[in-house]
Amino acid sequence: MNYLNLLHDSADEFGPIRVYDDGKFRILSFADGDEQSRIKLATPHILQHEYTQAMTLTLLFCQQPKRVGILGLGGGTLLSAFYHAIPSIQITAVELREEVIESAKMYFKVPQGKRIQIEHADAQEYIKKGFNRKVDILMTDLYNTDGMEHGVLEKSFIENCARQIKEDGWLALNCWLSHKDDPHLVSTLKASFSDIRALDTGSGNWVVLAGKIKNEMNSKELKAIAQKVSQQLGFPLNKWLSRLYTIE
Repeated sequence: MNYLNLLHDSADEFGPIRVYDDGKFRILSFADGDEQSRIKLATPHILQHEYTQAMTLTLLFCQQPKRVGILGLGGGTLLSAFYHAIPSIQITAVELREEVIESAKMYFKVPQGKRIQIEHADAQEYIKKGFNRKVDILMTDLYNTDGMEHGVLEKSFIENCARQIKEDGWLALNCWLSHKDDPHLVSTLKASFSDIRALDTGSGNWVVLAGKIKNEMNSKELKAIAQKVSQQLGFPLNKWLSRLYTIE
């Protein structure tokens, strides 16, 4: 990577907020050595981090979502990807840190308009009350200066998420690899979801996809859909689909 230019350096009660730029990529960081979000300046809507790409596998099971919820805005990369890939989609993103919201808007080319609502709130508290309307897909990516928010693994949080998802909707949960196949988490998910799948991204993240109803498509059908959705997103999904396994 080229020399990193520091564009923004501030802090709030939760820790530092820094934005770096090397002329090709822009990075949001919450700690030394941390890379919370990354965009390619020429194509900010095309996801760069592997775990965020993997989370969009939900689009294979819910191909035309009308409403998407995102818990944890960061640099707004998931928001941008969904906004550009799916015409007329309505997106609500929830972010704890007001300065992160402002940084996303100022430095990360986050789209704005009638189809997008960004809420300044604690996502774990927000999801208790929920969205104005249930969502087709709910993405959870809650991390702070110290790492993953531990409350994401709690039974109450998973149950609250499930209540905000439509009967045929899906949840994407970004976890650390250390949580892989965690029996408590799996048991909690099974209580609210009928179809649970997961993959190791190979970069330290374990991504879980959970559907309210069982999806019966075979591998050939999923591969065909992945090729179509890949064109919408701007990156190949089959790489991640090949790693996806079902948790029985």
